[in-house]
Amino acid sequence: MTRPITAGVDGTEESLAALDWAGREAVRRGLPLRVVHAWRYAESLATADRDTQHGWVSEGVAEAVRAVSERHPGLEVGVDVVEGEPAHALARAAAEAEMLVLGSRGQGPVIGFLLGSVGRQVIAEADRPVVLVRAGDQPAAEAAGRDVVVGQHGDAEDSAATLRFAFETAAARGAAVRAVRAWTLPPVFAYSPGSLKLLDDAGGLEPYERQALTEALGPWRERFPEVPVAEQVEMGSAGQVLLSAAGRAQLVVVGRRAHRMAVGARIGSVAHGMLHHAECPVAVVPHDRA
Repeated sequence: MTRPITAGVDGTEESLAALDWAGREAVRRGLPLRVVHAWRYAESLATADRDTQHGWVSEGVAEAVRAVSERHPGLEVGVDVVEGEPAHALARAAAEAEMLVLGSRGQGPVIGFLLGSVGRQVIAEADRPVVLVRAGDQPAAEAAGRDVVVGQHGDAEDSAATLRFAFETAAARGAAVRAVRAWTLPPVFAYSPGSLKLLDDAGGLEPYERQALTEALGPWRERFPEVPVAEQVEMGSAGQVLLSAAGRAQLVVVGRRAHRMAVGARIGSVAHGMLHHAECPVAVVPHDRA
């Protein structure tokens, strides 16, 4: 089954930038584009019944779709205007998509459309990659010379889905991948005889981390031999190291393992930090995507 690249639109400048990004990515990958808008009937508008409000919404979405279709004449575009809870509609759309692309409001402690309750729920629960795009995003930022930066941690299995997405995207763009692995000194009690032997065999902590990154990248280098790869291993917190690398990126790719809580789901601190502070688009990939 061919999965589309799906863009969630809500009429904001951020979501229109996300739609533009999704259109370009769909063309690069040879995939159809699906545009989804979820709306809720406003009973307070006494002079406009449900059909009238639906017409207003549909026309606004159609205008956005016309614009992206004019930029990409051969692109197959489908549109779904659904009445219902936005988080539920977007989660359903994500399940059927190659990726879901959404708008993200400016930098700061609150990210709006997508790190409010709707965004948190969609990102934490989606089983497909979710890409967040800011209003100021421009096609020129995807030009040659800017890497697709991907955060890698754990072993090869832990990061397989994240690395796959990064290499697929870089291959479609003719870009390089910069794989970043951050490390810190573990507490003394974290050492075990087995881990000490592994460290000794590798020649110390930093060589061990470099070896782990190289091994994780091995299968993807073989699968995408045309993609140049740079390896970056740096001591520091994962969020800070990755954010520093993001300043030279056209896209940052991070993994996500949702944390379930009584009041809902939340994403990890590294993904959360990238979504708040990275200036380029950020792709959040669930770890179980293979």
